[in-house]
Amino acid sequence: MNPNKTFHIIIYGRVQGVGFRYFVRQKAMELELTGWVKNCPNRTVEIEAQGDQQQLETFLDFLRIGNGYSRTDKLNYTEVTTSKTHHSFQVKY
Repeated sequence: MNPNKTFHIIIYGRVQGVGFRYFVRQKAMELELTGWVKNCPNRTVEIEAQGDQQQLETFLDFLRIGNGYSRTDKLNYTEVTTSKTHHSFQVKY
């Protein structure tokens, strides 16, 4: 059984045009998470992150704080079931 979990995360606020995706990627890599991050047309940022529970909870804390230029007004996440395993953390365009 794989101890890793997958979180699907949507961030609302001032999260586009402020380096937020690269901040997300950096924090994910520091925490040894895999997955991806992308901007959405509705001005939100969408993330899929895989790792253990503690890593993911720490990641959510970083996302709530932001990078100093961003502002997180709302963060929604759900644990999802997926058969896909990510091998790195990517910024999607």
